[in-house]
Amino acid sequence: MKKLFYFLGALLATVAAAFIVATWLQGFDSPGYVLIGIGHWSLETTLVVFAVSLIIGFFVFYLFFRFLGWLLRLPGNIKNRGKNIKFNRSQEALIAGLVDSAEGNWEKAENILIKHASHSGAPLIHYLTAARAAQSRGAFDKRDEYLKAAAEQAPDSNIMIGLTHAELSLSGNQFEQALETLSRLHSIDPGHASVLKLLHQTYQHVGDWQGIRKLIPSLHTNKILMEAEVKLLEAETFSQLLKNAATAGNSEELQTLWPEVPQHIKKLPGIAAIYFAAMIDAGFGAEIEQELVEALSNHWDDTLLALFGSIQSNDVAKQLETAEKWSYVHQENAVLLSVMGKLAVKCDDILKAESYLAKSIAAEPTVQAYQLLGDVLFSQGDKDNAFTCYKNGLELASSAIVSRIDTVS
Repeated sequence: MKKLFYFLGALLATVAAAFIVATWLQGFDSPGYVLIGIGHWSLETTLVVFAVSLIIGFFVFYLFFRFLGWLLRLPGNIKNRGKNIKFNRSQEALIAGLVDSAEGNWEKAENILIKHASHSGAPLIHYLTAARAAQSRGAFDKRDEYLKAAAEQAPDSNIMIGLTHAELSLSGNQFEQALETLSRLHSIDPGHASVLKLLHQTYQHVGDWQGIRKLIPSLHTNKILMEAEVKLLEAETFSQLLKNAATAGNSEELQTLWPEVPQHIKKLPGIAAIYFAAMIDAGFGAEIEQELVEALSNHWDDTLLALFGSIQSNDVAKQLETAEKWSYVHQENAVLLSVMGKLAVKCDDILKAESYLAKSIAAEPTVQAYQLLGDVLFSQGDKDNAFTCYKNGLELASSAIVSRIDTVS
């Protein structure tokens, strides 16, 4: 419509200009004439006709060249118009695909997004959204195909595409595939927050505690987790590593790992017990005896105390002496009294053993203390009291089992 107005405006301006010039020239007494000669040809006309013809000719030539320019630009305009139509359709398709994906129409969203991806101004969004839709309907092959196409369309977006691939693999329980992708991304950008977070989650899923251990400094440095979370993760990691080594009976790994455990983690309840119990079970009790003594001296713990009593020491008398020194501070500790009784039995000091075990039972009856005291009395020929101890021990054990069943029920 605008072009029509422009044409009519130019036409009116030309007519007006021709009219004004003609009127002006006719106002003279002698309007004049124009003679144009070309070879044997000549053209003679009045100045008025020539001026009006010149103005109209300019207008005609102007229109002619405008029309010629329009014809020359026509193929390009048609092509651009087609591109614009496709682009607008791709934008509409993107919105429709996102809506369908949000509503759970996965296959419909996938089809419309892929159909218009090549004409979109943001093909990466098309392919990544389609990959998520394919993942949601369990089409993992299609998902990988779309992610590959996304990588070809946007080679500079490797991190984003890789993160999407890893996230989808992780949600699909494809942990090895996720770990492979994240390891590659980590080598490209070691400090990328999302890569570190997903890598941490993947390591936890596959139980790769060595991997988490290596990752902890990066999680702390790059502020991926809060300091309290880092410490909790660090404690869990070393605890699991110790448990794994203990379960495997790998004493060498335990001896290598234990010095690397931070002091604040060694002081946590149960951590030291894992190490010492595994070493004792592996037959290295005598080697870690002094270390266990130091641990108990720094941090008193009944579990560690029981482990101390189970060590096959090279010097049982010294072992008993150490326990007796602790009794000056922990006089009424039932576990310590039981350990002292057990060690006294090993030293063949029956009187001490009977005394310590009786005091342990008086402080807090335990099945082990009853059994040890029963063995001591039986070895002395006091069968009646020995049987009484065994009976009390069995009743105590039965009561504990019944209580545990009631708690579970």
